[in-house]
Amino acid sequence: MNGLPARRLLLVHAHPDDESINNGVTMAKYAAEGAHVTLVTCTLGEEGEVIPPELAHLAADRDDALGAHRVGELAAAMAELGVTDHRFLGGPGRFRDSGMMGAPQNGRPQAFWSADVDEAAAYLVEVIREVRPQVLVTYDPDGGYGHPDHIQAHRVAMRAAELAAESAYRRDLGAPHAVEKIYWNRVPLSVVEEGFAALRAAGRETPFPGLATPADVPGVVADERITAEIAGEEPYAAAKAAAMRAHATQIAVDGPFFALSNDLTQPLFTGEYYELAAGRPGAAAGEREHDLFAGVRA
Repeated sequence: MNGLPARRLLLVHAHPDDESINNGVTMAKYAAEGAHVTLVTCTLGEEGEVIPPELAHLAADRDDALGAHRVGELAAAMAELGVTDHRFLGGPGRFRDSGMMGAPQNGRPQAFWSADVDEAAAYLVEVIREVRPQVLVTYDPDGGYGHPDHIQAHRVAMRAAELAAESAYRRDLGAPHAVEKIYWNRVPLSVVEEGFAALRAAGRETPFPGLATPADVPGVVADERITAEIAGEEPYAAAKAAAMRAHATQIAVDGPFFALSNDLTQPLFTGEYYELAAGRPGAAAGEREHDLFAGVRA
């Protein structure tokens, strides 16, 4: 790519909708500020459960057409966030949603969980060497909550960052590039507890019959592990909510709350939080960064 913007952010996610839930504010903010934001999604989310009854036929055990539908949902979500560079790892359908841990789908030859990490990473190396991001965002080693595709996305992202910087590796994929900072998606425990306390105190009726617990939120860690915070300011918070609504087969949004297919109400967190996993911090020890590019070389 010629004429790359000065700041370049790459996010690696497992399924369509993960990016909006985890990073919608961050993506909208940096896109609006002129950074080049690239999203790589590793599967089409073919095994997801479908919320709207009128779309139930799309599910994997019926028409098996959910993946193609979610491609459209992802495009709509990216339009809400102002992100124009969104891709599927190796092209749409290269890797299939593996289902939840322990499901028979885990063992399918095409399942992302079954993919050789280095082979999958090569597709991401090509993206890294093309867009040359200074910052990469992905999951922690547990994938946030143990989903096999999230764990695999972490492995592939971390391996690709390593390989992309190696001068002797696959020069056919582009000139070597070292990512300066790698972040893992996180949520501080205090924010989760405050969000659920506010939800209980509101005592409001929602269209969702159940109530989630803090244990249902992926990536929760002690506050001191958070190294970066992106505030949920408007209009980015509104863009995040709109992007989540675009994933209508997977997410139902009701004001400051949302539910997945489990029908459990949980807070919609507009502040987004990260743990620096590799690279030099851009804030003093004990302080949080408020810009993922803090400390990045000009």
